[in-house]
Amino acid sequence: MTQYAIYFHQQWVGDHDLEWFLSRVEPSTAVVRDMEEAGVLVFAGGLVEDMAEAFSADGTSGTMVVSDGPYTETTEYLGGITIIDVPDIETAKMWAARVAEGCGWPQEVRVVK
Repeated sequence: MTQYAIYFHQQWVGDHDLEWFLSRVEPSTAVVRDMEEAGVLVFAGGLVEDMAEAFSADGTSGTMVVSDGPYTETTEYLGGITIIDVPDIETAKMWAARVAEGCGWPQEVRVVK
């Protein structure tokens, strides 16, 4: 079995009203329940959107520097991640498609090594 990360950048979500977001709760949580029942879910969760609550740690200079905010100035940042453990890439793609459908926005899939 191989672990895959299914994730999205917050900016891929788009602008929607509260009613639309509430309409995505059941379909997206249903996919997570299905993953649990299939025994493939390792972890799933959304990330806090407030980048003021982010911090970075960088020791590449030889001295560890921990600072507020993201590591780099960026216009896109990770919005959520799901880790699954499945037998092949085709199964990972199937679950990514289910997550994308449930959430209502695109997802990206990558192998976790």
